Amino acid sequence: MFYFDPNYFIVIIPALLLSVIAQMMVSSAFNKWGRVRNGMGLTGVDVANRIIRNAGLAGVQLEGVPGQHTDHYDPQSHTVRLSQDVAAKPSVAAMAVVAHELGHAQQHQEHSVLIQMRGFLVPAMRFSPMVSYGLIMIGFLFRVAGFIELGILFYGVVVAFMVLTLPVEIDASRRGLKLLADTGLMVGDDDRGGSRSVLTAAALTYVAAAVTALLQMLYYISILNRRR
Repeated sequence: MFYFDPNYFIVIIPALLLSVIAQMMVSSAFNKWGRVRNGMGLTGVDVANRIIRNAGLAGVQLEGVPGQHTDHYDPQSHTVRLSQDVAAKPSVAAMAVVAHELGHAQQHQEHSVLIQMRGFLVPAMRFSPMVSYGLIMIGFLFRVAGFIELGILFYGVVVAFMVLTLPVEIDASRRGLKLLADTGLMVGDDDRGGSRSVLTAAALTYVAAAVTALLQMLYYISILNRRR
């Protein structure tokens, strides 16, 4: 059966290991720097307001969002949504997360080519994964000509989205660190080192996601080649 192909595990185990390592690094960085007070003693909301004023990010709204590590920027409403741990705590981790999300707001304001390209793929991402899995499964189980090829093409949208996400997120972190420095919020070694550590760990999760998507696609291509 498709689900028990031993070749699948050869492909997916390295991706799973990378994902586990990335998540462990994120948890470690957030646990450490989430307990360290930033040099200015500002909560995430305070940091956001200072950056918004200083960087000229007029129109960016702030809202709360439930959960942990759920912070994100919504380009449709030009809103940065912050989890409670980030919004209300004066930690180095909170400062870094806020700066990263405002880095996305700056990308959007400056019409970054990368974020526009990723945004173009967002609607397709709502259906591409399930359509690709369905087509590949039908093609494999019922030997329907062309379905595996079509499924791989749909999955290519997923891969493209994941690959484009990586430079978008790295650029947002780069911008975030610069926003903190330009606003005068990097007042000590903990602020500089901790913020970089948190954002580097977070970036690894996107690396893991991109590698996983790429390996998955290579696996699907190997299925197609074996059936020819």
